[in-house]
Amino acid sequence: MHRSRRLIALLAAISMTVVGAGLATAHPSAALSPGTEVLPIFRGHVQPANSHKPVRNNNLSSHGGAIQRTPTVYISWWGPEWSTGFSSGGYTSAQAQTYNTDFFSNVGGSAWNNVVKQYCQNVPSGTQNCSSVSGAVYITNPANQLGNVWNDSTTVPSSPTQTDIFNAAKRLQQHFGSLDPEATYLVYTPHGKSMNGFGTQWCAWHSSGSTTGGSLAYGYIPYMPDAGASCGMNFVNNTNSTYGNGYFDGFSVVAGHEYSEAETDPFPSSGWVDRNGAENADKCAWSASSANIHLGSHDYAVQPTWSNAISGCAMTAS
Repeated sequence: MHRSRRLIALLAAISMTVVGAGLATAHPSAALSPGTEVLPIFRGHVQPANSHKPVRNNNLSSHGGAIQRTPTVYISWWGPEWSTGFSSGGYTSAQAQTYNTDFFSNVGGSAWNNVVKQYCQNVPSGTQNCSSVSGAVYITNPANQLGNVWNDSTTVPSSPTQTDIFNAAKRLQQHFGSLDPEATYLVYTPHGKSMNGFGTQWCAWHSSGSTTGGSLAYGYIPYMPDAGASCGMNFVNNTNSTYGNGYFDGFSVVAGHEYSEAETDPFPSSGWVDRNGAENADKCAWSASSANIHLGSHDYAVQPTWSNAISGCAMTAS
C-alpha cells in the first residue's frame, strides 16, 4: 500500500534531524572514487510524481558506452555473520537474504524492469532514441537474472573502504569463474559493519573497476535497516509483514535503484545519463510514485525509473 500522509510527515521529521533539507546530487563523497554513482539518503522530501517536467532535452542520452544486454546479478554475502546469523528489528539475517534473493530471482521479465528495454549500445554519443539508429543493440529483460550467491567468510572491517568492497566484488567474480561482462556484482555487508557515509550521506552506490578479465561492474548494498527511514525503511509499506515488507523496503528500493542504473550505465558515466550527469534511477529517486510490485509470491517496494519514451518517471512498460 502507499504510505499515508502521517507517515510522510514522520519520515520527514526523522530525516531532517539527521541531515537537513534537500536531495543531494548523485555524485560521490570524498571517500568514494571518481566514477562512483551514489543514491543520496532520503531527507524527508518525497519527490512529487510530476517533479520532472516532460522536457525532452533533459532526457537521458547515450555517452557511447556499453549497456547490459542480458543483465545478471551475482551477490556476495560478505562476512561470517551471514553464516552464523544475526537479527535486527525482530527479523533474522536469513530473512534479509531471502528477501533480496527472491527479489533478484524474479525481477527479470517484470513490467517494472521493462522500462530499461528502450536503452541500447552501438549508437553515437548523444543518441536519445535508439529506434532512430540502425544496428542499435538493446537491453533485454529475461527471466531468472540472479546468477548466483556466495557467502564470503572473509572478515569485514568495522568500516570497510571502497577498496575493500572492490576486493570483495573481485572475490565474488573469481569464485564463479570468468568475468561476466553483462553482470553486476553486488556486495552486501552485515548489520553494524558499513562504509563511512552510509545512512548519513548515501544509501548505496555502484561503480566499476579494472580486473585481469576486463572491467567489472559492481555495487555496494549495506544492511539497509541500520539506516532506518533515511534509506527507505517503511518508505512504501506503513506496517511490517512477516516476510519483511516495510522493514526491508529499503533493500528493494535501494538495490533496485542500483541494479537498474547498472543495466543502463554499468561503467559510470559512459552509458545513459542526462545533461546533469544523473542516471535513470537518480532522476526518480524517493518519488511519490514509488509502490509495491508483485514478483513471484511476494510484493516488493520499488521506485520508478526514467523513461525517455514518456520523458518522465515510469513504474511499468510493456
